[in-house]
Amino acid sequence: MSLPSPSEPRQPLRRLRAALTVRALLAGAAGFAGVALLQPEAAPVAAGGFVLLAACVLWPRRIAPRAISPKRPALERRQIVLWPEAGMKAVVETMRQPALMLDRNMMLRYRNSMSERAFGSMALGDPISLRFRAPELLAAIEAVIKGSGPASVGYTERRPTERTWSVEIAPIPAPQGEAPYFFLVLFQDRSAERRVERIRTDFVANASHELRTPLASMRGFIETLQGPAKDDAAARVRFLAIMHEQAARMSRLIDDLLSLSRIEMKRDVRPEERADLKGVLQEVCEILGPLAEENDVVLEWQPPAEDFVINGDHDELIQVFSNLVENACKYGSSGGRIVLTLAAVQEGGARYFDASVQDFGPGISAEHVPRLTERFYRVDVDASRLKRGTGLGLSIVRNILVRHRARLVVTSKIGEGSTFTARFAR
Repeated sequence: MSLPSPSEPRQPLRRLRAALTVRALLAGAAGFAGVALLQPEAAPVAAGGFVLLAACVLWPRRIAPRAISPKRPALERRQIVLWPEAGMKAVVETMRQPALMLDRNMMLRYRNSMSERAFGSMALGDPISLRFRAPELLAAIEAVIKGSGPASVGYTERRPTERTWSVEIAPIPAPQGEAPYFFLVLFQDRSAERRVERIRTDFVANASHELRTPLASMRGFIETLQGPAKDDAAARVRFLAIMHEQAARMSRLIDDLLSLSRIEMKRDVRPEERADLKGVLQEVCEILGPLAEENDVVLEWQPPAEDFVINGDHDELIQVFSNLVENACKYGSSGGRIVLTLAAVQEGGARYFDASVQDFGPGISAEHVPRLTERFYRVDVDASRLKRGTGLGLSIVRNILVRHRARLVVTSKIGEGSTFTARFAR
């Protein structure tokens, strides 16, 4: 929304001026006619007076050029430069990023519709400092106004959500080589880039930590075997077994990292082959049957009569449900059984295939559920490492499902168990 320019002609004022002109002419004509009737000898003088009055009233006004001239009064010049021209506003409005136009006093003179979506309503004519309180941003704007030239500065908002912006500030050239009257402030949203960078940094830090722990353990046992336990056969057997377990842990972690990397590289490429979910679950039960027995868990699976065929990569789907069943065996074994189900459902007019893995273990607290698919996130770090978990299984599951245009639905109640459902569009 923009205010009308004070320098632009206003139609109501024109109509009022015309009405006053007509009334003045009518009054003058009536007066001079009366003089001529009462004193006929004065008729030539009355006629001359009326002509002079009409000339004064109707004398054409000289139209001043739009360009600002130094000969204009200071008040007229100030009114002309108070608001941007329509052409400037049109250009700023076409920008796809939030953009503001300020004057030399850091007053807001125009904003485009994108800025209103990003920062809410801002009154034209108000100081920009009423909306943006960041000292570094205000200092950069002030420096550009003083003539330092275009500048770029970072700006971060914490509320209502954290957003990071790259702000470009530049003067708008004024006509006839005069000092700029207006300054453009352009915002580029860098929140997504910042979030990706933070994820990458956290990933490297977590992976390094996960690899450092078993490496430090193995190094300690090697030094012990080379020193105090050099001739201790019993210690050698025990330490070598621990070292083997730590090496296996690193191997699992590296395998999961490579698997996650491969999946993320092609997560936007939808599989073209066909896969039967019924056959996938049947194969997973056969593969993980020994693990279930080892954890004293019964796998319950009743294959449906019909087929559940989707566009999908068979091996990747095996990996999805193997991870889900393996997690259920490790962390839900106290329930004694794991139930696999496959059903056709309908929701909101859309049809889906739901493949679920349900355990009857201790369950997961509600605050942990939204973060389960984050890399290296664990509800219980010690229990996860004790169960040989890498913290990447559910992240791999999520990325595979994203590639298959599916989603993971998790429901859990403390003391009753958890259900992980992969929902595929039909």
